[in-house]
Amino acid sequence: MHLTSSFKKIIKRLTPNFFLKAMMKFEYPVLKILYKYFSRPVTQLETAKAKTRRFNEKFFSKYCNGSGLDIGYGGDILINGCRGFDFEHGDAQYLKGLKAESFDYVYSGHTLEHMVDESLALKNWWRVVKSGGYLILYIPHRDLYEKRKSLPSQWNPDHKHLFLLDKDEEPDTVGVVPLIAKSLIGYEIEYAKVCDEGYVSHGPNSHSDGEYSIEVVLKKMG
Repeated sequence: MHLTSSFKKIIKRLTPNFFLKAMMKFEYPVLKILYKYFSRPVTQLETAKAKTRRFNEKFFSKYCNGSGLDIGYGGDILINGCRGFDFEHGDAQYLKGLKAESFDYVYSGHTLEHMVDESLALKNWWRVVKSGGYLILYIPHRDLYEKRKSLPSQWNPDHKHLFLLDKDEEPDTVGVVPLIAKSLIGYEIEYAKVCDEGYVSHGPNSHSDGEYSIEVVLKKMG
């Protein structure tokens, strides 16, 4: 049975990172089989937190028309009618089996930090966006979410990178805008911003509430 989100939070607080990694090795193969043959449970995660803000900003009417793909959705789909893609469907870094320029918009919420090669992942996500379509990135902000300047993450041992909006910092921090510039061509940045709607920090060693993310919308130019 899939661990509930509240129970997972307790486990993460009480268990060292190396034990968490070992648990994940056993949990993911089991869940992959379950999710492949049964529906993934609907949950409210990071994407759900941003829903009201995005409605107010007319985000959905501007950027989420036509066929959509939500990479790493985790049961928290961006919008009804959008196709979810998670580990039971394949490796998000490659999106094997998905044709080039097959989606009007591609969204990824809190997934890029899990990719071994974040630049290669962006290139493959960009590959499946139609000309004139949008790639939408929603990524945990290092200082708002991680609250530390180097790995490991205190919240998820599978995080492989930390992110700031516009600058790289050694040893583990990637600037999202510079990453896009070196990874992609033929794009226009609609906007790139820090989203902290309802943000409340409970100290450096406690998880925060509200939004604590970087949001970027890229338009694919023809």
